[in-house]
Amino acid sequence: MRIDVLGVGFDDLTMEEAVAAGMALLGQEGCHYVVTPNPEIVEVCRENPEAMEAVNGASLVLADGIGVVKGAAMLGTPLKGRVPGIEFAGGLMEKMAERGLSLYLLGAKPGVAEQAAEKLTARYPGLRIAGTHDGYFQEDGPVVQAIADSRADALFVCLGAPKQELWMKKNGPATGARLLCGLGGSLDVFAGVVERAPKFWSDHGLEWFYRLCKEPKRIGRMMKLPLFLVHVRREKGKRK
Repeated sequence: MRIDVLGVGFDDLTMEEAVAAGMALLGQEGCHYVVTPNPEIVEVCRENPEAMEAVNGASLVLADGIGVVKGAAMLGTPLKGRVPGIEFAGGLMEKMAERGLSLYLLGAKPGVAEQAAEKLTARYPGLRIAGTHDGYFQEDGPVVQAIADSRADALFVCLGAPKQELWMKKNGPATGARLLCGLGGSLDVFAGVVERAPKFWSDHGLEWFYRLCKEPKRIGRMMKLPLFLVHVRREKGKRK
């Protein structure tokens, strides 16, 4: 049973449970996809029914943000904790490497996915990179075909929200991958192009503030966080 936060249903899992669930999906037939919404994406879903459908249609919906965890607690339906997408991806790649499984990287600016591939194969010996493609493409067809030809077991889709969620829902089965994960800007971090917040900031739920300090232009996007909390308070009032 999922925890409803403003219409988005989150799976109530710890990081370890989420990684185990991801690996279980990799072992099943068919195509499955994982989404990692934060408060900003929840707000996008509230305004975009198609995005809401794509997010709630995922096999795993993980709470990638302290705001979502706090929102769930405010509504009286607490989650076990935050499951950041980039950490989920790390745990998944570690397990995939142990089994010699393959991964395709899709997204970011030209050249970034290739840089990420080099660093990831060094970090996770045994992980096979089936291929890479940047996120600056106009037509889905050739990209989907390239992924299918690679016979990748898993696919990281880093196109930003809600584009990546809509893309996975539409194209997932045609890629041939058993598990797709929407991971936003994670390829930039894997490639070393963008620095992730230090552990102190992450542990205290302040990663968003660290990113804002580094990239002040993100202020427009960050303003969705207080809006999210306003909507949570309203929803809490309705549920009483």
